[in-house]
Amino acid sequence: MSNVSNPSTRSRFLPTSALLLGLVACQTSPPAPVPASPPPTMEPGKPVPGAQELHVVPEESLLQIFVYRGGKIARIGHNHVIAAHHLAGSVFLAKDLPQTRFDISFNVADLSIDEPGLREKAGADFPAAVPQSARDGTRKNMLSPGLLDGEQFADVRLRATDVVANGDTYDVGVEVTIKGQSRVLRVPMTVTQSGDSLTAKGEFPLKQSELGLTPFTVMMGALTVLDEMRVSFEVTAR
Repeated sequence: MSNVSNPSTRSRFLPTSALLLGLVACQTSPPAPVPASPPPTMEPGKPVPGAQELHVVPEESLLQIFVYRGGKIARIGHNHVIAAHHLAGSVFLAKDLPQTRFDISFNVADLSIDEPGLREKAGADFPAAVPQSARDGTRKNMLSPGLLDGEQFADVRLRATDVVANGDTYDVGVEVTIKGQSRVLRVPMTVTQSGDSLTAKGEFPLKQSELGLTPFTVMMGALTVLDEMRVSFEVTAR
C-alpha cells in the first residue's frame, strides 16, 4: 500500500479539520461575558424632578447624642447628652416617598452639652446636673483636633442617599460628612406628614469609630468615653 495520500482527499480534509478545530475552540473558550452596567446612582441629597422643597424648622427639630463613660474609674466621670438645636437645610419631598431626599447640616460650635432639661428627660443614666466645669471640659475635648476639630471643620452634613420602605418605617441611607470625610450609615426612621409639614423621628446605636473618630481617653484608659453611643432625632420640615 502506498503511504502517499491522494491529493484530492487531502484537499477536502484540510478545510474540514479547520472547521472542527474552530467548533472545538468555540466550545472550550466562550467569549468573555460583557459586565452589566451598574445601576445609575443619584447624588446624595439631590432632589428628583418635581419634588417639593421643605425647609427644616430649627425650633421644632432636635438631634441628640448620648455618650457613655467607661474604664476602671468611670464612676468619677459623667455620661453626656450632646444636642444640636440649630439644624438647617431642606427636605425634597417626592410624591413617591422613597424618592424623597434631604440635605441637612449643623455647626459643631452650636452643640450644647448636658442641658439640665435634656438630662432629666434622658433617664436614669443621666442623673442630676453636671457641673459647669465638667461641661466646659467636655466641650473643649469634643471640639479638639482629635475629635471634631471645630476650628478646621465647622459643620457636620447629613444627606440622604436612598430610602427603603420597611413596613411602617423607613431604612434610610445617610451620608455623614464629618471632618471632611464622608461615610454612609443605615438609619431607621418613622415619617409622618400633616398638610405641608413632614416630621422624621428615629433612634439608633452608633459607634464613634464608624465616623472615623477616636473616643477620648485619659489616664491610660482608666477613664474613657465608650465607642458606642446612642443617637435620637426628631426633624420637622415645612
